[in-house]
Amino acid sequence: MLMNMEWYRIFLHTAKLGNLTKAAQELHITQPSVSYAIKQLEAQLEVKLFDRLSKGVKLTPEGLEVLAYVEKSFTILQAGETQLQALKNLTAGELRIGASGPVIKHLLLPLLDTFHAEHPDVRIRLSQGKTSDIRDRLLDGQIDIGLVHLPLSDHELVVSHLTEIQDCFVVGEAYRHLVDIPFSAQALAQLPLLLLSEASSTRLFIEQWFASQGITPDADMELSSMDMLIEMAIRGYGAAFVTQSFIDQELENKKLFRLQTIEPIPLRSVGFATRRNSSLPIIANRFIALLE
Repeated sequence: MLMNMEWYRIFLHTAKLGNLTKAAQELHITQPSVSYAIKQLEAQLEVKLFDRLSKGVKLTPEGLEVLAYVEKSFTILQAGETQLQALKNLTAGELRIGASGPVIKHLLLPLLDTFHAEHPDVRIRLSQGKTSDIRDRLLDGQIDIGLVHLPLSDHELVVSHLTEIQDCFVVGEAYRHLVDIPFSAQALAQLPLLLLSEASSTRLFIEQWFASQGITPDADMELSSMDMLIEMAIRGYGAAFVTQSFIDQELENKKLFRLQTIEPIPLRSVGFATRRNSSLPIIANRFIALLE
C-alpha cells in the first residue's frame, strides 16, 4: 500500500516539533492541512499515531515505530538528492570509457588529462581492447563511450566520426637503405613484416590493402601492442605497420624511417560510439563535448 509522501513529510515534522501549529508554520501550510494529513495517514495505516494533548501532540508507541522508518526514508532521499547534485556538478560519479592502446596513448590521454584536471573528483574507468572488444563492452553496458576504428556498423550503437589517421610502414636503421625505394605490395610482402595481432581492426585494414593488390601477407611477428611494433622496428627486426602520428618523435629523431609504397595507403577514421536509445550519464556527455 503506497502512501502520499507529503503525509509522511507532515508526520515527520509534527513528530519532531510535537505541535501541529508549529509544524504548519515550518512547512508553510495551514494547521488544518497538517491535521487533515495526520488523520488521513492514520486512516490508511489503521493505527493511531499521536495522542492529542492540551499543548500539542505526543507519539503513540506505534507512532514511534513509524517515525524510525520515516526518518530513515527521508534521510535516504536526502542522500539521493545530494548525490544527484554532485553528479550534476561533476564532483562525483564515473567516466566509463574504452579504446585501443594506441588510441589511448596518442588521442585519448590528452583529453583525459584535461577532463581530470577540470573534474578531479570524477573517477575514470578506462578499458583497453580492440575495436571489437570495445563494441562488446558498450553493448554489455560496461562502458558508456568507446573510441573505435571506423567503419563500425551496429544498429544498437550510434557511431560518430572523430578524426582521420594515416598509417605507414616504418623500419629502423638496419633497413634505412630502403627508404628511397617505392615498394609494391608484392615487394613489401617479401620484407619481414611486423603486424598487430589477427582480428585487430588495424590488422584487418592492412590485410585488405594487400588483398586489393592480390597479395596475402605473412607476418613474421604478430604483437598485441603498437608500442612493441615500434620497438621491434627500431631494433631492426623488419617493417612495422603503424599509425604515422603515433611515431612523429621517432621519425624526427631518425630512429624510424618511413617506407614509400607505390599504391597509397588510404586514410583511416577513428570515431566514438555510444549505445543507441540509452541516455548517457551527465559525465559522459561532458566528455563527449571535449571529444567534439
